[in-house]
Amino acid sequence: MKAKLEDVMSGKATEYLDPLAVLQNHMEIQIEVAGIYRGLCLEVIKHRHGCELQGAQQHLESEKLLLFDSLEERLLERIQRLEDDRHSVGLTSEWWDGKLRPKHISKEWDSLWPSKRKKPPLVSGPYIVYMLHDIDIMEDWTAIKKAKAAVSPSKRKLEGPLKAEKLSSPPLFAAHCEEGHLHYEGEMYVKGESIFLQPGDETPVQAVITAISTGEVWLRREDASKTKIYVSQLQKGKYSIHKA
Repeated sequence: MKAKLEDVMSGKATEYLDPLAVLQNHMEIQIEVAGIYRGLCLEVIKHRHGCELQGAQQHLESEKLLLFDSLEERLLERIQRLEDDRHSVGLTSEWWDGKLRPKHISKEWDSLWPSKRKKPPLVSGPYIVYMLHDIDIMEDWTAIKKAKAAVSPSKRKLEGPLKAEKLSSPPLFAAHCEEGHLHYEGEMYVKGESIFLQPGDETPVQAVITAISTGEVWLRREDASKTKIYVSQLQKGKYSIHKA
């Protein structure tokens, strides 16, 4: 018994060494399995992280495109309004500004601002010199407007039946824009929504609504090309849309 006890204490007893070897073998197997499991978990986490990054990047690019299209449309509409206002009031405001300003103030103003002085026009070849004063030009312009106003009633009488015929035919499909929403055949569509666009009897194509204004709708197709359709075209059936 003492010899057995000494062998156990010294770690040489077979009753101790055999179970110890089995335990060590199990330990090595568990360590190996744990390492494989850890590697697989890390790989899954990396793939999930990559997918989330890719999804976030795609969402960012889509939002950037939508924002760019919206800003571009707003700027184009603002530029168009400014151009229309400039053409409509530019000539009249310039003429009245020159007439209402006293002559001595006008001379002093022109002397302070050399760039405001009228420079002689540079022309080549034959040209016509108009000897009319500004007031004469305005009188002629007023006479032309009165003549056009006298002619326009008869023109309206001729155009009246044609317009009545056009207005008498109701639209084939119900479509209108209200508060930034497109209402078509009982469905409401908003900016950023994915739809199917069908030109006439052609094959439908998928597109995304990028902007909705009073009488038109801007779309971006899958190939990143832009398409503008009018509400009147939806009413006449030239285009049809439905939700994706």
